[in-house]
Amino acid sequence: MKKVFLFVMLLFSIIGFSQNESIEAFLEKWENSKTYLVDIAKAMPEESYSYKPTEREMSFREQLLHIKGNIDWLGTTYFTAEKFDKKKDEKTYSKEEIISMLEMSFDKVYNVIKNTKPENLKDKVEFFAGPKTKLQILNLLQDHVTHHRGQLIVYLNLNEIKPPSYVGW
Repeated sequence: MKKVFLFVMLLFSIIGFSQNESIEAFLEKWENSKTYLVDIAKAMPEESYSYKPTEREMSFREQLLHIKGNIDWLGTTYFTAEKFDKKKDEKTYSKEEIISMLEMSFDKVYNVIKNTKPENLKDKVEFFAGPKTKLQILNLLQDHVTHHRGQLIVYLNLNEIKPPSYVGW
């Protein structure tokens, strides 16, 4: 019986360790993602923030605000007790304001996730695409930023602006 107990305790410590590793890995990647996106936002001149390659695409400014809105929505809805307020903001923000808002959104998620218990990553949440674990929501947070950041890199290239060097893991 003692051997079974020790085995179970070892198993739980391994599971807990890997979940904690997930949070640490996310936080490191999240900070790098923030740095890279802010560098991209800084590279585009403010007078080109309204640039969009085609009419059906978002402008550079809209892309950045879309990324920020998604970070706020996922971070608030799935990792805090706060109610997310999805009000449409019609204000036109300056380059400096957008960069500051992005940094604050990234930092808020960083701090919320840093204080998330590793075992909570297994919790299932209701999501429009069906039930997901909080770990899947973390992956979605990063994937969404990466997707739109790639579009922003194309916008820079189309404007003959060399994108910043990649900041990865």
